[in-house]
Amino acid sequence: MEIEEIKKIIVDQKEEIEELFQKEKIIERELDPQRLKRFLKYPNILVISGVRRSGKSVLALLLLKEEKYGYINFDDERLVNFTKNDLNKLLQAFYELYGENLEYFIFDEIQNIENWELFITRLRRTKKIIITGSNAKLLSSELSTHLTGRYVDFTLYPFSFREYLKFQNVILKKEDFYSTKKISQIKRLLKEYIALGGFPEVFKFGKTIIKRIYGDIVNKDILFRYKIKNKSAFRELAKYLVSNFGQKISYSKLKNIFAIKNVHTIKNYVEYLSSVFLVFVLDKFFYKLKQQFIAPKKIYVVDTGLIISLAFQFSENTGRLIENVVLSEILRKKAYLDEELEIYYWQDYFGKEVDFVLKKNRKIIQLIQVCVNISDLAVKKREINSLIKASEQLKCNNLLVITSDYEGQEKVKNKKINFIPLWKWLITY
Repeated sequence: MEIEEIKKIIVDQKEEIEELFQKEKIIERELDPQRLKRFLKYPNILVISGVRRSGKSVLALLLLKEEKYGYINFDDERLVNFTKNDLNKLLQAFYELYGENLEYFIFDEIQNIENWELFITRLRRTKKIIITGSNAKLLSSELSTHLTGRYVDFTLYPFSFREYLKFQNVILKKEDFYSTKKISQIKRLLKEYIALGGFPEVFKFGKTIIKRIYGDIVNKDILFRYKIKNKSAFRELAKYLVSNFGQKISYSKLKNIFAIKNVHTIKNYVEYLSSVFLVFVLDKFFYKLKQQFIAPKKIYVVDTGLIISLAFQFSENTGRLIENVVLSEILRKKAYLDEELEIYYWQDYFGKEVDFVLKKNRKIIQLIQVCVNISDLAVKKREINSLIKASEQLKCNNLLVITSDYEGQEKVKNKKINFIPLWKWLITY
C-alpha cells in the first residue's frame, strides 16, 4: 500500500472515533484505568482481549485520552491487502501525521496481519503499545514466542449489571437497598439486562445486532482464522454448545453426536470457541490435575442476551440463565480485580453438586450455589445438602446461595449459610 492511502485510512478512522465520542454515551468501565496505564510506564505492551464488540477499542482510547497517540483498526476492508511489508509504512504515516515524537500506539485487531509480532517486538523497545484483539490464543501464543515477560494481558467483558445501571442513569445510594420502589426498579432492569445482555452496541442497534456479532465470531474469528474445512459440523457444534449452556459435556460424547472421527478435533473446536470468548469451559474440581482433565466440563456463554437472541432459551432455563450471569460476574472479578482466582464446579460420586467453587492459591475461599426455586422446600433441601457436603470435603465454611428474592442467614449442621438475591449480589459483589 502507498503511504498516502494509509494516511487517509488513519485520518478517516480518527474522525469516526471523534464522532463516536461526541454522539454516543460512553460508559467508564468498572476497572482501575490507572492500574492498566501503569503497565505502559516501561517499554511494554498492554494486550486488551475479549469477545468481539465488548468495548476493547473504546477502553484503549479512554486509557490514552490525555496522551498523543497513533491509532489504527485492522478490521477494515480497506486494509484487506495490507501485509507485514506495509507495517513500516504505517509507522512512517503516523510520524508524518503526528510528529516523530509520538510515544503511544493503539493497534486494533492486529492479528489480522501475518508476522505482526515481529514488528511489535521492534517497536516496543522505545514505544508504549496497546493491542486489542478478540482472539486470546492467537495474541498470547504469538506474543509469548517473542516477548516472554514483556507484555500484560487483560480481558474485557461485556457490560456488567452495574455498568448497565450506569448506562440507564441509575445511581444507587445506601438507603436504596431498603426502598421498595428502588428495589422494584432494579429488579425490572435486571430482567432487561438478562434478556438484552451486556454488548454495548445492543443498546444502540437493538437485539438484532447480536446475531450479527455471533456470526462474525464464528465466521471471521474462527472459520476464517483457523481455516476449518468441516464448516457445517463446526457451526452445528457452536450452536449446540450455546444452546446447552450450563450443562456438562465430554469431548467423546460430542464426537459421537457430530460424527467426527477424532476426539482431538472436537477438543480443538471447543478451544477455538473458548479462545474467542464465546464460551467458557468450567472444570470439575479435583485436587489431582489428571482427574480434572478427564472429567466432564461445564459450558457457559459469554452473554445471556446472545443465548436468548439466538432462540436457544426456553422458560424452564431461568435457573441456568442466572447461573450464567453469576459465572460472568465472577469472571469479571477475576479479570478486573483478582487474577489469582480460580473457578470450578464440584460434584461427588452420588450426584451432589455445587455450581461454583472459588479457589485462590491453595485454598478454597467460597462455595456458591444458585437456587431460583428456594421456596420449594425439596429443592432448597437438595441444594443445601450439596453445599454442606462440599463444605465438609473441601474444608470451606464460606457458603453462599444466590436466589431470586430470598435474603437471610441460616445455620445447618453448624454451618452458616448466607442467602442473597441475585440483584443485590450483582451490585455488591
